Amino acid sequence: MKAIVYHEHGSADVLKLEDVEKPVPKDNEVLIKVRAASINPLDWRLMRGEPKIIRVMAKLMGGTGTGRPGVDVAGEVEAVGSNVKKFKVGDGVFGSCVGALAEYACAGEAKVTLKPVGVTFEQAASINVAGLTALQGLRDKAKLQRGEKALINGAAGGVGTFAVQVAKHLGAEVTGVCSTRNVEMVRSIGADRTIDYTKEDFVNLPERYDVIFECVGNKSPSQLQSVLKPNGRSIGVGAPHDLSMIGLLASAISAMRLSMFSDRKVTSFLAKGNADDLAFIGNLIVSGELTPVIDRVYDLTECADAMRHLEEGHARGKVIVAVGGER
Repeated sequence: MKAIVYHEHGSADVLKLEDVEKPVPKDNEVLIKVRAASINPLDWRLMRGEPKIIRVMAKLMGGTGTGRPGVDVAGEVEAVGSNVKKFKVGDGVFGSCVGALAEYACAGEAKVTLKPVGVTFEQAASINVAGLTALQGLRDKAKLQRGEKALINGAAGGVGTFAVQVAKHLGAEVTGVCSTRNVEMVRSIGADRTIDYTKEDFVNLPERYDVIFECVGNKSPSQLQSVLKPNGRSIGVGAPHDLSMIGLLASAISAMRLSMFSDRKVTSFLAKGNADDLAFIGNLIVSGELTPVIDRVYDLTECADAMRHLEEGHARGKVIVAVGGER
């Protein structure tokens, strides 16, 4: 089968479309004929291998010296392991796997769920990382309540477009921070107000928020805390483009120190795989309460271009890779 592989760290030029052995599902896995996948910032960070600690992650995910990018998958069940009970051959599914940028991929039974009929494979492929981050971060970590004011910094990105719509579903009054070209789009998906960061900096404005959902990583913990209401919560889910371990540690220590002596908390969050939450988001799409924003769709042969586009940092919503004729 064909799959995207890299054998060394570097720019998107290291991505190669190669013939690899078709995987065989373990007892608790399903083999998926991939119809669509999406890529996330973690994919290009693993590809780049910077900072160095990420190279350890790359080896854990793809084996010594080889990377298999892509964790967001949607497709059809091709085969099932002996212990799989929830799925049968032919089922449309979506969720998490390793090496989604391929014609076939294996996923644990607990890491995927059935794709609703009213959701396309491209839409389903956009959900796993971005959708779960938005839903779990706002609902579970921030405990966003109806009537509260929420600010989404990076509202036009992959996570941000989901976050704006999830926050509205939860009943919040939503402000989205984005660039000029994305203002109308962010309004169209439900933001009550937008802030164009090329003209205004939200930390310098008088408005205060119950929840800040920080998808960009370009504000310090003290800046974020300064625009929170009493008992406010800032949830960081993004990292700056030029990531460094020293910077991350310094920010985490600062956030802990500030939160320790204040009722305005600044913290970070990583989503966890959850099939029920995947299904919940799928049903929101079917009901029309949420519409995945898809920036561009690439073919499997164009993965290097897709990764370059995502790495530039200006993708509007999700970047999708279509496989097996879905495009």
